[in-house]
Formats: sequence, structure tokens, C-alpha cells
Amino acid sequence: MFTAYFYNVWPHLKGGFRNPVYEVRVLRRLLFFFFTASLLFCGLNPVTAMGDIYKYTDESGTIHLTNVPTKYGVNYIRVYSEKREHIDSRIDPAKYDHLITDAAQKYNIEKNLIKAVIKAESNFNHKAVSPVGARGLMQLMPATAASLNVHDSFHPQSNIEGGVRYLRYLMDLFPGNLTLALAAYNAGEGAVMRHGNRIPPFRETHTYVKRVVSLFNDYKNEKRILAQAN
Repeated sequence: MFTAYFYNVWPHLKGGFRNPVYEVRVLRRLLFFFFTASLLFCGLNPVTAMGDIYKYTDESGTIHLTNVPTKYGVNYIRVYSEKREHIDSRIDPAKYDHLITDAAQKYNIEKNLIKAVIKAESNFNHKAVSPVGARGLMQLMPATAASLNVHDSFHPQSNIEGGVRYLRYLMDLFPGNLTLALAAYNAGEGAVMRHGNRIPPFRETHTYVKRVVSLFNDYKNEKRILAQAN
């Protein structure tokens, strides 16, 4: 019954991880999956679990559970949805403009793209914490933050500096392909590579990429309108 999940993580468990960021994501998912699956099979309500759980039944009648739907043409049924973090929409994003501008210039990334990522990741809440432990404005996982020498992910300047540096790395890894860089920021570079340098077939990742691109365009149009007005 664990075939669908091990299909995604076994090559990395057997051969080692190339990226510490992806390692933490995979191990978190693996531990979480076994915990939630055990609750489901015991008939308990996994109210404290984190992440969406899907199931499907194969031709032999075997039920598979996974939190990473990857098979095309399979009728996945979501059996559990994670509780979403509520973000205060009253937060003023303008107070981070100078930090975003500095990071944009330092790493040669458009300021509006950084704003779009922050908006999608945390809605400009520097204290935001995701259900899986990502922290701060650009939602850095602890291992990511450590690899980027970010000692306090809740510190706006440190978080933006680290997040933008990581985004620059991904944009260089997938040159000329912003959507792949964004997909890697969300799902990990390993997931993008394993799916033939395409956006992984994860609903969350597809939604994330579309949202960031849409926000990026909105911010650019907003800047253009303001420039024309002046």
C-alpha cells in the first residue's frame, strides 16, 4: 500500500540526497505519511496531522495512500486536508520595500518577482509559520535557512536575503525558465529534475507557480500604471 509514496522517495533514500533542502522535505513527508496512515488504519481522526492525504485503489484492489499524487490518469480521492495557516491581511507590505530593493539589486532579480514570492508564501507576515515548519516572509525551512546562513528566519532582512539568494540559485539552475525555478522553490529542485525538468504533477506546486506568476504580472502592471500617472 505504500508503493505510490516510495516510488517518489526510494531513489533518494537509496542513493543519497543532492540537496539538504529536499532531504528535509522528503524526510518530513515520509515521517508524516507513516504517522497519518497509521491513524487512518486504526480508525482515528488525525486532527493533529499536517498535510493533505490522498488514496486510490489499483487494479488488484490494493488501496494506496500518499500525500504526493504523482500518477497520471489515476483517480485520487483526498481523505484528509491539512489545516491552513490564517494570515493577517492587514499587514502593510510597503515597510519591506527597502529590504526587497536591496536584495533585488544584490542578486539581480526583479523586485516585483520577490514581492510576488513573499505575497504567495507569507502574505508579508514575517512571523508566519507553515504547517511543515517553513518560517518567515519567504517561508524558509530550517535546513534551507541553515544552508543559507540565516540564523533567524523571523528577522525580515535575514529572511529576505536568504530567500532571494536561494531563488537566484534556482534561476541559475533553470536558466530562462522562471516557472521551473518557482516550482523548485515550492517542491524542491530534485522534484523538478526527477520529472524531466518539468513542473512536478503536484496540485499545490501548479497552483503556487500560477499564483506567483499572476502576482508578478500584477505588480509589474501596477508599477507601469503608477509611472504613467506621474
